[in-house]
Amino acid sequence: MARSLSRTLWWALTAVLAAGCAVVGPNYRRPVTEAPPAWKTRVDPQHWKPAAPRDGEPHAAWWEVFNDPALSALEQQALDANQDIRQAMARVEQARAAARVSRAELVPTLDLNPSYDKFKRSSSAFGGSGSFEGEIFTVPFDLTYEVDVWGRVRRSFEAARAEAAARLAAHRFVLLTVTADIARYYFLLRQLDAEAHILLRTLELRQTALQLAQERAAGGIVSELDVARAKTELSTAETELLDVRRRRAEAENALAVLCGRNAPVFSVAMSPLALETPPPAIPPGLPSELLERRPDVAEAERELAAANAQIGVAQAAFFPVLRLTGSTGFVSGELDSIFDGSSEVWSVAPSLSLPIFVGGRHAANLVAARAVYDGAFAAYRQRVLVAFADVENALANLQWLGQQAQAQAQVVEAARRAAALSDGRYRQGLVNYLEPVDAERQRLHAERGAVQTLSNRLISTVLLIKALGGAWN
Repeated sequence: MARSLSRTLWWALTAVLAAGCAVVGPNYRRPVTEAPPAWKTRVDPQHWKPAAPRDGEPHAAWWEVFNDPALSALEQQALDANQDIRQAMARVEQARAAARVSRAELVPTLDLNPSYDKFKRSSSAFGGSGSFEGEIFTVPFDLTYEVDVWGRVRRSFEAARAEAAARLAAHRFVLLTVTADIARYYFLLRQLDAEAHILLRTLELRQTALQLAQERAAGGIVSELDVARAKTELSTAETELLDVRRRRAEAENALAVLCGRNAPVFSVAMSPLALETPPPAIPPGLPSELLERRPDVAEAERELAAANAQIGVAQAAFFPVLRLTGSTGFVSGELDSIFDGSSEVWSVAPSLSLPIFVGGRHAANLVAARAVYDGAFAAYRQRVLVAFADVENALANLQWLGQQAQAQAQVVEAARRAAALSDGRYRQGLVNYLEPVDAERQRLHAERGAVQTLSNRLISTVLLIKALGGAWN
């Protein structure tokens, strides 16, 4: 058996060596993308180089740049229980398993199929009379292998491996998107808490104003019109507070889903956004190589590599397919002598399959494979363009929002002073109720605008981090 098995393995080894003769199809080269000379929004020098995805490098917990323990806790809950992340990871495992299946075609398949046959035959088929009985014990080892002369199997494995890498990049993109959404909803929640806090103070002031108007109307100092106006402003503030609380409930429920929790049992403690808390500072230089960490760009690049390998698979279909079938083992009519040398059998049966006429199928598949590659190339270039645009948008938002915050701070200061002066003038009877109401309305609008601007700056920072594929540090 050892001698015959060695012959079979020798044939397999010969086939493996022959498989390295040629690999049809284009070898993949990562496309070079044209980068702009600098960010439009930032004036400091930039350093650029061609894109080469590095999304496989370790990613830090980018949300730590905000130095907010509550945000970090929510992010950790999402990492542990978010269902979108789990689905993406399941797709990664599925793609990896498919790649392992494809890789298995690179090696021979060896099967053991023992069998036992007890039979009775008629001798009349051989010109005799009567019948005879017998037994056959078979212990065969069957080897099958497709000799990858043209690289079809290797190109298939190359495509499957690239697809698995693309699914891993897609998982990282889901991870980045979920964590960014957590931060966005968290800062929106804090913004709404701050607006609710402002509105609660406004309600107190307007309740006091209503009491004052009622007292002055009872004393004949003002008319009932001032009382009606005071009630209107109080009801307006209550309505605005209810709307803020409704929006907060929606944001909190969205956070519950992102954290993998049931909304009815999930809550986030109120924590008004303080105007004294600035967003994290952006470093003076943001080189374009930071974009290499963007997982969506890496996903598109790996999809392009898989499409390139499929062209080779389609081209290999035009060439003959060489298969090797080998068998060795033992066949005996008696169980006690089945492993004797006289029971040994073996065979080697290579076969060649050459496509003659397939109705243009292979040519059509090749055209389709090349079209898929062209589409994947365009998708990759589009992802790169969108990546640069995302960063530029985030930088522009941060720049203009920073200037807006400075102007808004002056508006808040002036509106507060105007509201205090108008209230004093009204209490002294120098003006009617319209002036303090209008001044108070402007103060409320200015303070809520300042909170919203700060929240937008924080959210724009989150979007910049997402656009860069992670924190700049």
